[in-house]
Amino acid sequence: MAGRFISLEGGEGVGKSTQLKRLAEALRGRGLEVVETREPGGSPGAEAIRSLLLQGEEDRWTAGAEALLFAAARADHVAKTIKPALADGKWVLSDRFLDSSIAYQGGAGGVGASVIRQLHQVGSGGFLPDRTLLLELPGRAAADRARERDGGGGDRIGSRAEDYHSEVASAFRLIAEEEPHRFRIVDASGAAEQVTQRLLAALEDLL
Repeated sequence: MAGRFISLEGGEGVGKSTQLKRLAEALRGRGLEVVETREPGGSPGAEAIRSLLLQGEEDRWTAGAEALLFAAARADHVAKTIKPALADGKWVLSDRFLDSSIAYQGGAGGVGASVIRQLHQVGSGGFLPDRTLLLELPGRAAADRARERDGGGGDRIGSRAEDYHSEVASAFRLIAEEEPHRFRIVDASGAAEQVTQRLLAALEDLL
């Protein structure tokens, strides 16, 4: 069976990391070999860049510098982790991918979606997931989850102001509406097992 590349997207606190693990186990239960990965990170070079991106003061990097660093990390991730796994027939589940850069740096950061896509073309040849699952929660519920998860802290991007994250959520929705063939929007409310079942249903045509 051919490998598949699935990305999980969404703003802070929607449950991507939890659901990625649950979805991976469900897919393994169907006999698939699954690789779990994340962005920024997922390969040695990308993990080194992750610490540069997520640590330090909120204004450590401009949005443009962030976009360049994410593109560099993603290029290594694609080349060293994702494509080799797919070539071996594995399913790859990634906690974030290109669309996070479009939403965060391109949308809320003001760099522009077209610039982010150009950087991705240079770094990763325009490589895209077979399916992107966008987890959505009402803003207040997502913010409450994020605070509970981080204990009031968070990394330098996740701890930005509420209006920034509202712009991120709007940008994600716009991308999903522009690419309905690739995206599935998934309600992230309710019990974790219910959300996992919704994710599986959104992948059924690929299984």
